[in-house]
Amino acid sequence: MTRKSPYARQGQVVGLLGGSFDPAHAGHVHITKEGLKRFGLDRVWWLVSVGNPLKEHGPAPLERRVQAARQVMCDPRVEVTDIEAHLGTRYTAQTLDVLRLRYPGVRFVWLMGADNLAQFHHWQDWQGILATTPVGVLARPGDRISARTSPAAKIYDFARLKGRQSQLLGRSDAPAWSFVNIPMLSVSSSEIRKRGEWQRN
Repeated sequence: MTRKSPYARQGQVVGLLGGSFDPAHAGHVHITKEGLKRFGLDRVWWLVSVGNPLKEHGPAPLERRVQAARQVMCDPRVEVTDIEAHLGTRYTAQTLDVLRLRYPGVRFVWLMGADNLAQFHHWQDWQGILATTPVGVLARPGDRISARTSPAAKIYDFARLKGRQSQLLGRSDAPAWSFVNIPMLSVSSSEIRKRGEWQRN
């Protein structure tokens, strides 16, 4: 397991895509590349989590998920990292607070799917996240309506960047968020596990 910290220099805009990546797949790669293009990002870090506090069953071992993710994501602008395990943070809000301290001058953007926006108000300190970190939302089929009508979307409608303004997200001060519709690949980690292509142990 690597303990090397991901690299970013002052002035760069780094997108953060968190998740269990159990396993990582082409859909993760697709939204990462779209995020780089749509939100004006210089780099993206995949934050492979120890475990999702909102999920009942634990994922495959962290080291195995990191190694598999690095085989799937081959782009010099993207770094797969297990930094959360070494920071000792469990929640996104905590991770963001620590990263801002460790990387002064780096601008972070939190990336998520529309399904996550729909239940974002259940996250630990979700309003603190929006108050301090721009958020880029990538729409997935079937999740658009529930995301657009979610409590987070309604409360922070004033801070939404629409249309081509999404390119400004990385240089915008929080609160700021953008919702973009992109063609999505019909693949998910749960489907891969159901097909028996990925075992958690």
